[in-house]
Amino acid sequence: MAENDFDSREVWDEYDWERFLQEQDRSTEKYFDLLEQYMDHPERDEIISREMGWEHHNDEDSDLEISVEFQTVEDCLEHEDADAISYPPIYLETVRLHNMISSWMDNHPDVKEHPEVIRLAACSAICGAKLAAALSGENNAEIGMTIAYLKRGLKAANDSLSATARLFELKLLAPRQKSTLNRQLFWVRDRVVELIGNYRAEWRRRYGTS
Repeated sequence: MAENDFDSREVWDEYDWERFLQEQDRSTEKYFDLLEQYMDHPERDEIISREMGWEHHNDEDSDLEISVEFQTVEDCLEHEDADAISYPPIYLETVRLHNMISSWMDNHPDVKEHPEVIRLAACSAICGAKLAAALSGENNAEIGMTIAYLKRGLKAANDSLSATARLFELKLLAPRQKSTLNRQLFWVRDRVVELIGNYRAEWRRRYGTS
């Protein structure tokens, strides 16, 4: 999907938004690859701008910027006024979940760097960030975008369940810990599935099945 296609349609469905978000993922990944490759190069910004296909302006007119979609749950909370925003229960549950995982990691420094532990922490954070992106819009005007982000949150929840199962197999989680994580993750996952169904029904009500 070309970048100028963003303005070519009045309403995007979930699949249009998924293609757009996938393009953003590829663009972000390419940017970080280039940043790592040319980190110490004296003409780093110019090279990255050229490789990314960005129009390069004078330094005094603009700075190179990249919009990074990934945010941790803490990042979302840090940049919002918690007193001014009413967070939905499902998002608050992901915050509690991620905080619990982070606390467990802090109390078990011997496994903190294990790849599956890192995957669990990352997936739980991604889940919260995607749900925040899905549910933060005013009146959910962009239903397609909401559904696309909810589906990304659902994938992150499923990946968290997979990481939990793997950590239990490796005997890095006790049965009670696994049970607690699974209970919260299944609750989040079930609510996300329910929300996706509700928003799809609203989409059909507004725009039909075409």
